[in-house]
Amino acid sequence: MTDTSTPSAEETTAATAESTGTEETKKSESVASDSDLFRQSEIAADYVEGLLDILDYDGDIDELVSGGRPMVEVVGGRLQPLVGQRGATLEALQELTRLAIFRATGSPSRLLLDIGGYRATRRKELTAVARNAVEKVKEHGETVRLEPMSAFERKCVHDVVNAIAGVESESEGVEPNRRIIVRPAE
Repeated sequence: MTDTSTPSAEETTAATAESTGTEETKKSESVASDSDLFRQSEIAADYVEGLLDILDYDGDIDELVSGGRPMVEVVGGRLQPLVGQRGATLEALQELTRLAIFRATGSPSRLLLDIGGYRATRRKELTAVARNAVEKVKEHGETVRLEPMSAFERKCVHDVVNAIAGVESESEGVEPNRRIIVRPAE
C-alpha cells in the first residue's frame, strides 16, 4: 500500500532542519578543507626546509594554497641543481614531498612544488609550444604530436589548447613517453 498523505508540519520542519544541517556541514567541510590544504603546505615547507639544510642550500620558502591545492615555492640563488634537466629533479622532489605529507596526514596530496620559478617560466614556454601547435593544426588541418611531457607540462598545454576553438588535445602513450596530440576539433 502506498502512502499518499501529505507530510505533517513536524515532518516538514525536520526535513528542512536536516537539509540545512547538510548545507552547514558542507560549508564547514570546505573551510576545513582549506585549512587542511594549508596544513599540507606547511608540512611540505618543513620537509623541503629539512632537505635544503641537509644539502646546505639557501632558499626562502613560501607556503600557500592556490587553485584548491597546496603549494610550496622555493626562491634563492644556486637552486638549479634542485630543478634538474627539464625539471626531472623537481618532479622527484615533489613526489618525495607528497609522500612526506601522506605520512603525516594519512591522505594523498596534490601539492605543487616550484623551485626558482621554474614552473612559471616553463608554463610560458609551454603556452608558446601549444599556440604554435594550434597554428599548425589550423593551417594544415593535420594532427600535431608534441614531445613527451610530464603531467604538469601536459596540463599546461591542454589548458591552452582547450581555450581555443576549432582544435582539441589528447594525451597518448605511457609514462615517461606520454605526449599530447593536437588535432582539428570534430
